[in-house]
Amino acid sequence: MKKLLLIAPSLHQGGLEKVCAMTAVILKPYFEVKIAVFDSANIDFDVEGTPVIDLALPSRPGKAAKVLNVLRRAHRLNRLKREEGFDIAYSFGNTANLANVFAGRLFTRRGTKCWLGVRSYMDLDSPWIGLYCKRADRLLCCSETLRQMIEKKYGCRHACTLQNFFDIDQIRTRAAEGEAQLPWQDGRIICSMGREDTVKGFWHLIKIFSLVYKAIPDTRLLIIGKGEFTPYRKLAADLGIADAVCFAGLQKNPYPYLKKGTLYLLTSYWEGFPNALVEAMALGLVAVATDCMTGPAEILDGTYGVLVPNMGKEPDMDAAHIEEEEQRIADRVIALMQDEEEMARYGRLSVERAGDFSKEEYIRKIREWSVD
Repeated sequence: MKKLLLIAPSLHQGGLEKVCAMTAVILKPYFEVKIAVFDSANIDFDVEGTPVIDLALPSRPGKAAKVLNVLRRAHRLNRLKREEGFDIAYSFGNTANLANVFAGRLFTRRGTKCWLGVRSYMDLDSPWIGLYCKRADRLLCCSETLRQMIEKKYGCRHACTLQNFFDIDQIRTRAAEGEAQLPWQDGRIICSMGREDTVKGFWHLIKIFSLVYKAIPDTRLLIIGKGEFTPYRKLAADLGIADAVCFAGLQKNPYPYLKKGTLYLLTSYWEGFPNALVEAMALGLVAVATDCMTGPAEILDGTYGVLVPNMGKEPDMDAAHIEEEEQRIADRVIALMQDEEEMARYGRLSVERAGDFSKEEYIRKIREWSVD
């Protein structure tokens, strides 16, 4: 049985961390799997007994400290690869990729294949992406669009597409395990899920919802994710919709909250492969998402949900200012929510599409590549 080392900055909340943890679980029957992290504090994902090795090198402030950290992480990873004889080291995210590629090439541990996970459109802005293309054995891109962009820009022929996978049965089981604590007992709920981060465009979400709320007063907005959301709470108050918006915070099991929704609205201006969108679709929520780089267009595929134009990336907390695109998206959501037949049709399509992202295809590709 081949030995596989998965490398992530941590196993705390986050999309790439979640994919790392899930990868460890589903590959255990086929590989001897271990996980290396730079910081083992606040592990949020169940890895079902997979050994987790803490390299004890968390992030440090300052450019010099960051450079030193990369070298120290690479050195420790190289020693780990040498001592345990891993056949493949597969890293998730830019900081883990740096350490992995340096451990595999700078410290000349040639026996271990170096796989780098490209998780986001923004990874293309990394000054190291050229190094990745030259030094990695394989670049695993979470969307086909990312793969094509890397191949075109860097002439990289060993980039491949490995979309995220989802255990649909587990999502539904966990959705039934608890009860969401919400401030309202009725109303149709628009959901969105993600950490407090400018890239998520939550100011657009709140402004769009305010317009929907005016037309359909029984709608509510539920935002699930880590953060204080202080400026967004103020924006909701300034718009006069504070009582109709719930910031549920970080949830260990978000699915009982997500299943309360009727429609999932994603307003990010870039993504990698938005897990939360597919998870919502698995629970039957109608999907409306911005046509951002990358992910939503591939997931919805022109059929399975509503793709709307991307919007501005500069935060705008002025309640009096509504962009044209925000108004248009609100109009589209209003029309959709007022059409029961369309809502039912898209709900069925959501469930159908979520089932396409199976763990079996993910496993098949990794096993196939592991013998190349």
